[in-house]
Amino acid sequence: MPELPEVETVRRGLAPVMEGQVIALARVNRPDLRWPFPADMAARLTGRRVLRLRRRSKYILADLDSGETLLIHLGMSGRMLVSGDPLGRFVHDHPAAEKHDHVVLDMDNGARITFNDPRRFGAMDLLETATADQHKLLALIGPEPLGNDFSEPYLVAAFKGRNTPVKSALLDQRIVAGLGNIYVCEALFRARISPRRKAGQIAAARVAGLVPVIRQVLAEAIEAGGSSLRDFRQADGELGYFQHSFDAYGREGEPCRAEGCTGTIARIVQSGRSSFYCPLCQR
Repeated sequence: MPELPEVETVRRGLAPVMEGQVIALARVNRPDLRWPFPADMAARLTGRRVLRLRRRSKYILADLDSGETLLIHLGMSGRMLVSGDPLGRFVHDHPAAEKHDHVVLDMDNGARITFNDPRRFGAMDLLETATADQHKLLALIGPEPLGNDFSEPYLVAAFKGRNTPVKSALLDQRIVAGLGNIYVCEALFRARISPRRKAGQIAAARVAGLVPVIRQVLAEAIEAGGSSLRDFRQADGELGYFQHSFDAYGREGEPCRAEGCTGTIARIVQSGRSSFYCPLCQR
């Protein structure tokens, strides 16, 4: 499932052709995805201007001039693709409709935004903008890892007394928003912290040191356009490239890349997910 860098990459790709523009025509080609679409969604979107395109955790939020916000979740295979872009950033014209093109937004600037989702684990909903942060999907989410609220003192306090593995703690969206399996593995590798360690038993200085490491990993991934595993694509249909920089994730049995380390990357399963780490230098 796309993590924060992938979702942020898509948001940045959509913003130039959506922000400030009117949805000239919205088409909804099926009644539901992961859950039913809101009533009259196509009519409620058509003619509305997109005031702002933002991201909260792994959700894209389009604030409309109607006082509603369109919530978009990509799920496991959802893609937001742009065609016919008047800014010239995307080279392809409007393609022929495909089987899994579930929602299509024709913008008044000539751009077309297509939500394609073969597995239908994605979702769209319409929320009242004024109370969007109180929606059940957003209300309990922790601070954004690239924002000021995600600080060293905050993470030290959040980990205090926790008996869960640090990997599980960082995947808990109530502690920090948007982190997933890939980037937690990479951050723990750079911080030289074992995913097995109990969060509450890690020294405060080492916990605090995770904050800049997490931010660096995410920033590098966004700059590279995310990681293209299975179905993820950027808004222009191209692949991201951060997967070529993985130090830990997916490298089971390969030499550790840490300077001076002679260890080998191992894989363990934690809460049903694979954790990749170096048993020699990650403590």
